Amino acid sequence: MLFYRTAFQIKEKVLTGLSKFWFKYTESVADNHLISTEVEEYPDALQPDAELLEGRSMLVHKADRVDVECVVRGYLAGSGLSSYQKTGEICGQKLPDGLQESDRLPELLFTPTTKAEEGEHDEPISIEEMRNEVGSELTDTLIDTSFALFRAATEHAESAGIILCDTKFEFGERDGKLIVIDEVFTPDSSRFWPADLYEPGKPQQSFDKQFVRDYLSEIGWNKQPPAPELPETVISKTSEKYREAYRLIVGEKL
Repeated sequence: MLFYRTAFQIKEKVLTGLSKFWFKYTESVADNHLISTEVEEYPDALQPDAELLEGRSMLVHKADRVDVECVVRGYLAGSGLSSYQKTGEICGQKLPDGLQESDRLPELLFTPTTKAEEGEHDEPISIEEMRNEVGSELTDTLIDTSFALFRAATEHAESAGIILCDTKFEFGERDGKLIVIDEVFTPDSSRFWPADLYEPGKPQQSFDKQFVRDYLSEIGWNKQPPAPELPETVISKTSEKYREAYRLIVGEKL
């Protein structure tokens, strides 16, 4: 049990540290909910838990969540690849024939999903369905903001030797203003590939939770709760990949 606690504490620190970095990096592109990650700046009621919270938490603004996840894809992978191979489309958007796994897409794709309740699985929807769900004006704003964030992060990631394959964003509204919430550009919400090993036409090595995805696929998990327990090797390898992603993106070791 100690191993699992240690491994997941490392993961929590990576996710928190990367989100902090990216929220600061992209704050000129879009406002976000981050107030502070410095525990001494948290409310007095939280100070007794300062040691537990240090490096693994954020103080944020409360927002009304937009109940759509905004997925941006720059490369053909994951569920997007599966959809393309079956239909030639992703979320109702037609793609050119002949694309291979891990190919760079001709242009960025916005492929929204439902925002499922905890323990349930998000489902892909078309942009038209999203318009019906949240309205055309908000949909257009979410698309434009998601693309702007993705392009900004791509520029930095490429300078660090990383390909940003795809990512998902969550947004909320606070005082009538749209802000980015939850996490941003972490290995849990994004696919990161080492640029020097990139080879289209096959699966890529990655800095994300691909070890977890591969294991769950191997055992045939149906994506319904409860999730199966993960072997020690899967957790260990995933933890190592997360730390390497942090080092490359932030420029320092965790």
